[in-house]
Amino acid sequence: MTTTTVHARTVAQFSRKKITTMAAPVVILAYFAYIFVSFDMAGLGDRINLNNARTLVSDTYSYKTHVAQDNRDGSVALSIEGERKAQYPEGMAPNWVTLGEVTTVDLGQGHLITLGPQVRYEIPGYGLVTARPGDDGVNAVFPVGDLPDFISASKNRVMIATDAGRLTITRSRAEVFKYNYGWELFFFTLDSSYYGMGAGQLLSHAFSGEAGAIMEDFWTNTMWRHGDVAWALFETLLMAFLGTFGAAIIALPLAFLAARNFTPLGSLRFVARRVFDFLRGVDGLIWTIVLSRAFGPGPLTGAFAMLLTDTGSFGKMFSEALENVDDKQIEGVASTGAKPLQRYRFGVIPQLTPVLLSQVLYYFESNTRSATIIGAITGGGIGLLLTQAIATQKDWEEVSYYIVLIILLVMSMDTLSGWLRRKLIKGDEGGH
Repeated sequence: MTTTTVHARTVAQFSRKKITTMAAPVVILAYFAYIFVSFDMAGLGDRINLNNARTLVSDTYSYKTHVAQDNRDGSVALSIEGERKAQYPEGMAPNWVTLGEVTTVDLGQGHLITLGPQVRYEIPGYGLVTARPGDDGVNAVFPVGDLPDFISASKNRVMIATDAGRLTITRSRAEVFKYNYGWELFFFTLDSSYYGMGAGQLLSHAFSGEAGAIMEDFWTNTMWRHGDVAWALFETLLMAFLGTFGAAIIALPLAFLAARNFTPLGSLRFVARRVFDFLRGVDGLIWTIVLSRAFGPGPLTGAFAMLLTDTGSFGKMFSEALENVDDKQIEGVASTGAKPLQRYRFGVIPQLTPVLLSQVLYYFESNTRSATIIGAITGGGIGLLLTQAIATQKDWEEVSYYIVLIILLVMSMDTLSGWLRRKLIKGDEGGH
């Protein structure tokens, strides 16, 4: 081969590498351009509704009190989030509502609403709005001039939304909504004798022998359902535990069939590996849908779905770990006259233990999150409560409560799995 030929080939190789190096960024930019056009990123700003976003965020850390008047008989009902189970008893009202022949609602900052045959709303900086609902419509009267943006009015419906609150008037109903910060009735409902008590009063009652009654009222809270939520968290954790550790128990013996150094028969290894590929190739959510159609909803169905997927993943990881074990340790055990099962027990399993425990504990932590979504499909665990709360589209503080609990559960599993890995794999030295 001449010097000229070598030089030509070298130049050609450098040219190809140069073209490849330049082509990669071009392909990536072209892909991002495709995404920008196909997903209509330019129109994203037009589709964003900032008002809805603000309302959604505020609903996660606040609640609204409903003051509703039936325009047909004049009766007034007060409730938290408009729910019957959170309705104020007759004659009971928050301090900004004055009950009587005419109900007065003081929203603060000069916003005063009067309910009765004639509904009145004094809006600071705008004027007085009156309405006399009847069969012929709302019959609203506004100050002279164009209606401001915070008022939406038609013949049969008027809605006034200000920073202080909201008033909606129809022919049959007049309703005031007032937002306040916090998660109202989180500890006790309105019908509890402990509602409205401060921490000092509760401690006093607890030390006087009412600790059990206080805990009972909290645990059976019909608004926040703390007892049901605790059981749902347990179901979520149980799904993750059964799915993860059940998969590990099944995958370990099957992994020996897929390991080259333990199964010389190629056809058997091929079948075992394809089974693992099939199980892990189908996503856990798909298994969940299939199994829920076959066996019906329930936490056990979700656990079985995770078990199938994780069996494939564990089988692949364990078989690869088996192919990398140290043969000398196995030979050392065999030299003592140990039988095949004893060789596996004392020569193989101790080498696998760090990998096995590390992967199983990681998957257990990960499946704790996955069990939330799977539970929403199979009808079990905290995922079901979360989707139910989202579907109502009114109690977003309840949604944020469930999300906080899920995050705390995942954090707890992360801490626990890390501690177990240190103790079981590294021994006592890992704790120092």
